[in-house]
Amino acid sequence: MTAERPAVLILYNLPESRVGKAHAESEAGVLVEVKAVAAALTNLGYPHRRAGIRRLQDLPSVLRVSPHPIVFNLVEGLCERPEEFTLVPAVCRAFGKSVTGSDTPCLTLTLDKHRTKAVLGAAGIPVPAGIVVPLGAVLDPASLDPAVTYIVKPLSSDASEGITADGIRRGDDPGLAAVVGRIHADFQQPAIIEAFVGDREINVSVLARGDHAEVLPLAEIDFSDLDAGRPKIVDYAAKWHVESHEYQSTRRLIPAPVSDDVAERLRRAALDACRVCGCTDYARVDIRLDSAGALHVLEINPNPDISPEAGFPAALAAAGLSYEAFVQAVVQNAMRRHGGRDRSADHGGLLQQDAPATDEVRTRHTVPADRDRILTFVEATGYFKPYEMEIAAEVLDDALAGGVDGHYQSYVVEKSGQPVGWVCYGPTPCTDGTYDIYWVVVAPDEQGKGIGRRAMTEAENRIRARGGRLVVIETSGSGRYEGTQQFYLRLGYHEAARAADFYGPGDDKLVYLKRLQ
Repeated sequence: MTAERPAVLILYNLPESRVGKAHAESEAGVLVEVKAVAAALTNLGYPHRRAGIRRLQDLPSVLRVSPHPIVFNLVEGLCERPEEFTLVPAVCRAFGKSVTGSDTPCLTLTLDKHRTKAVLGAAGIPVPAGIVVPLGAVLDPASLDPAVTYIVKPLSSDASEGITADGIRRGDDPGLAAVVGRIHADFQQPAIIEAFVGDREINVSVLARGDHAEVLPLAEIDFSDLDAGRPKIVDYAAKWHVESHEYQSTRRLIPAPVSDDVAERLRRAALDACRVCGCTDYARVDIRLDSAGALHVLEINPNPDISPEAGFPAALAAAGLSYEAFVQAVVQNAMRRHGGRDRSADHGGLLQQDAPATDEVRTRHTVPADRDRILTFVEATGYFKPYEMEIAAEVLDDALAGGVDGHYQSYVVEKSGQPVGWVCYGPTPCTDGTYDIYWVVVAPDEQGKGIGRRAMTEAENRIRARGGRLVVIETSGSGRYEGTQQFYLRLGYHEAARAADFYGPGDDKLVYLKRLQ
């Protein structure tokens, strides 16, 4: 264990222990999350302890005696006033702690499904139409379209609580009023009635690693094994009752079998939803998709279930990321926010979308799925010997493993969803503000189209943002590399040194420099 590892307090809600309590499975699930996070922190070398609370008023006494600067927040509900779990991040920050996951405003907004839909709809994000029936009120049948099928659920519950096949009915079904009454009685909260849209359900998991929001592989819930006539939904039984037909018949497919176009629209809708709602660190967005390709955002889960068998860890695994890598990413995000820095600051861990350029070209942080594509076009240039390819692979693997806090920082230029350029840089050891650009490569069929310039601009901007003042690039002085040499000169670099015969007889090493400040 090193001195750089901050101490972490794993904070969670103690499940109620009443025998026969409804939804006991979802409440007890938090203990599985606690165990998994604790194991990951142990493996990573972070000192930590666990603390469970039942009520918000229990929290100050826990924080007052805790020296831990980071709180890993797993509080999902509280006794007596379950909705007060949304205030946990604010209380922790009042005690000088930095908290993983989304902050109080985001949690408060997304707890209310109707308000969330209003905010998303105002931002142009498609959502199902719906109405709210306040607690104690009677449903007015005239408020519904008799030809539309609706689903009824609690306004402010998660984990599929209150969602049943019985709650899906046409607008002219007189039994709808009884379903609303049952929601009122069982949950003591308003009921939301929304249009039951689409027949496919896609889960989009998003992870912030430093300044980049990474969309993990899309997952689809496969309803094909459900009994004929059963609605295609993930109800409470499908999520929690392991022995039930619903659970056994709703498999997860990763990656989701959707076209590239649909996949891109799903990713953008999820990122837009996270941005609009102010999600931080990690989130899952549930989207319904119909046969015509229209999509509707159903739920924003700002602190989704992260127990090892849940959907979010499954998406991590599909992306080639370990559970430890996830835990380290969110802890590091929280540490960067520690000390009162604004949550919108660089490297704050916000789930913000990289703005796409009008020519469908954008830059983003490299993810594991890019590895084979990058190495393929590096080799295809024909410039690099086998041992140089090995070095490229080692540097890329180190960058992927280290993420935004590693020595090597790796970015791709993506065109129409496909990496076509790669740049990798890092701070020069034993210097103050000097950075090396180790690799900048463009796919052969994309050369001469501004991809290399975009990659270099991205690297320089990020180096400048980190306080870098000087950029160093080394390349061959042979005539074969004349195009590369001219490229650097056009970008404002100048030849600062030349080592004769460095790479071989007649093959000098050229050192180019550019001052950023």
